[in-house]
Amino acid sequence: MQIGMIGLGRMGSNMVQRLMKDGHSAVVFDARPESISELEQLGATGSTSLEDFVSKLSRPRAVWLMLPAAIVDKELAKIVPLLEDGDIVIDGGNSYYHDDIRRSEELKPKGIHYVDVGTSGGVFGLQRGYCLMIGGEKATVQHLSPIFATLAPGVGDVAPSKMRSEAAASVSTAEQGYLHCGPSGAGHFVKMVHNGIEYGLMAAYAEGFNVLRHANVGLQTTEADAETAPLSHPQYYQYNLDIAEISEVWRRGSVITSWLLDLTADALHGDAALSQYAGRVSDSGEGRWTISAAIDEGVPTPVLSAALYGRFASRGNDDYANKVLSAMRAGFGGHHEKPAK
Repeated sequence: MQIGMIGLGRMGSNMVQRLMKDGHSAVVFDARPESISELEQLGATGSTSLEDFVSKLSRPRAVWLMLPAAIVDKELAKIVPLLEDGDIVIDGGNSYYHDDIRRSEELKPKGIHYVDVGTSGGVFGLQRGYCLMIGGEKATVQHLSPIFATLAPGVGDVAPSKMRSEAAASVSTAEQGYLHCGPSGAGHFVKMVHNGIEYGLMAAYAEGFNVLRHANVGLQTTEADAETAPLSHPQYYQYNLDIAEISEVWRRGSVITSWLLDLTADALHGDAALSQYAGRVSDSGEGRWTISAAIDEGVPTPVLSAALYGRFASRGNDDYANKVLSAMRAGFGGHHEKPAK
C-alpha cells in the first residue's frame, strides 16, 4: 500500500522505514531536505514541495502527518486545498482530541476523511513496532489496516490475557498491537490517558530511586541548628546502595518490571549519578489534557496530577512559591534561609 508521510523526525523517518521493509511504498516530505534525501536512498520517493508531494500519491491518497501538535493546523491549511474527495488525512502525532473532532467536521464537507492515531513506541519503534490507538470512521480505518498491521508490533512473545474471551480475540486487532478505539478523537483520547499514566509511572520510579539514593543519610554529618530537622534514627539509614544493580535485579521476577524500568537500568549502568541530566522535565500536553478530562468527568487522579506538578517544579516553576514560603517564615519567626550547599 502507498502512504505519504509529512514529518520525518525521530518517529516519522523510522515509521517510513518500517513500512518500506514490509513492501509498502512511501512518498515523503519534510522541511529539511537532508531528511528526505536519507529516505530516498532507502527507496522512498522524495518531494520538493507539498504540490509535488500530492502529485506523486495515487488516489485515494493517504497522507500521514507526523508533526508536533502545535503545527498540525498550519500544515493542514496548506495541504487540504491540494486534496480531493475520498482522500485521507492521518494525524499520528499527539494532538488534543478536541482538535481531532473539529478537524474531522471541517473536512467532511470536502469529502476528506480524517483519522487520528495515537502512536506509542518512540525511537525504538523501527525494531519493536508501534502501539497504535486509532479514531475515525470504521470503513476508513479498515482501508488503512495494512499500514497499521505493519507498523504495529504483532503478537510477538506477549502471552494472551488468560481471562480474555475467544470471542473478543476473534474480532479485535488489539493483540496485534493496534486498535480502532472509536470515532474521531477516540485514538488521541486513549493516547492522552496513556501518556498521563506514563507520567505517573515515571514519577513513581524516579521518587523510589531517589529514596534509595539517600538511604545513607545516617552516615552523613548533619548540621545541628534551629533550621534543620534532626534525623531521629540515623542507624536506620546506613546503606550505600548500588542503585544500578538494584534496578537490574528488579527487572527479573519483580511485579514492577516494565520497559520503563529497562530504560532506567540502562541509564543507571551508564552513569548512576545521571550527571548528564539537569533534571528539567518537559511535558508536551497530554498530562494536562488527561487531568482536564478527569475534572470534566469528575474522576479523581491524584497520582497523575502530582506527577504533572512535579514536572512543573522540575523546571523551576515553584521557585517563587518557595520564596514566598521563606518570606513568611522570616516574617513570623525570624527564620533566615540557609544557604544552598
